[in-house]
Amino acid sequence: MLNKIVIRCVFVFIMVHYGFAAYAADDARPDSVMRLQADDFLRSMPTGLQQLQSSAIVKAISGDTGDLERVRESRNTVQQISENVTARMLSTDYRLYEHKDRADRLQPLLIYFHGGGWTFGSINSCARFCNAMAATGEVKVLAVDYRLAPEHPFPAGLDDCLAALDYAIDNASSLNIDPERITVGGDSSGGNLAIALALSACRPGVPESLLLFYPVTKAFADGSASWLTYGSGYGLDAEIMEVFNSAYTIGSDPRDCRISVGLCDSQTLSVLPRTLLVAAGRDILSDQGKEFAQKSCGRVKRVEFPEAVHLFITVAGQDCAFDKAVTLSLSFITDVCSGID
Repeated sequence: MLNKIVIRCVFVFIMVHYGFAAYAADDARPDSVMRLQADDFLRSMPTGLQQLQSSAIVKAISGDTGDLERVRESRNTVQQISENVTARMLSTDYRLYEHKDRADRLQPLLIYFHGGGWTFGSINSCARFCNAMAATGEVKVLAVDYRLAPEHPFPAGLDDCLAALDYAIDNASSLNIDPERITVGGDSSGGNLAIALALSACRPGVPESLLLFYPVTKAFADGSASWLTYGSGYGLDAEIMEVFNSAYTIGSDPRDCRISVGLCDSQTLSVLPRTLLVAAGRDILSDQGKEFAQKSCGRVKRVEFPEAVHLFITVAGQDCAFDKAVTLSLSFITDVCSGID
């Protein structure tokens, strides 16, 4: 385990341009806390881990899922829940996080889809973030398990996410959530599913907003500067990203706009709800997200943590980035619910 550096991170917005923002220059200095934590995190990653995971997925694509099941189990550790939070299973696929003292109050809802390249991950892998959001007492969080590739390629996972949205709306009264104040979010491949849901949802005004962390917006090697610069050794390698893409798109065109949402034109993206996209600067997916925000006609506000790397939302070690992301997320959801632009 990493030794956690305990520090209160103060953040400042300094620029808004083409729908994205960057954090203050302090976080861009090589000696910044965010940089130090990210570098320590990268050094702690087991050598060859992503290669083993890639091999397991390739075998599963061929029909041998044994190794992939072991990978999934290794990443399915139950996380500690705060004393002021209740996490209850509503079904085998839905877990609701809510503040113990506000469970009976009508509140906004964040529906959250975990990452994991559409092939692994679970409601346990995103528990840290879901718990942190619920612990604020300002929002309830519904974590969703969806079917995974390659056994269940596109559109199975997306269909499950759409079903989760319908479930939340249909059960709003019993869950004490406001059906008109639903944010949908996710990290990495989960962010991809959140965008695809927003472009596919049939209920007007739902979801009200999107909350994305370093989302996949192109399910193929995009050849961008960030893909080439950060494609090895920065938490998410090009090799495994291409395997993820292959597993998810079996039987489908990777350039289908419901998969590679970044290929949608500006007119299509203009119908997105208000969106916050929080990016890691040193990430293979960084340029995808930047282009996506620029095409969105101002619907997507992109905030970049320049020195962070992939996985800061779900895997412990980048505490400064994680804490800032929670603060940003809460402010965003609160502002949306209050009608503040």
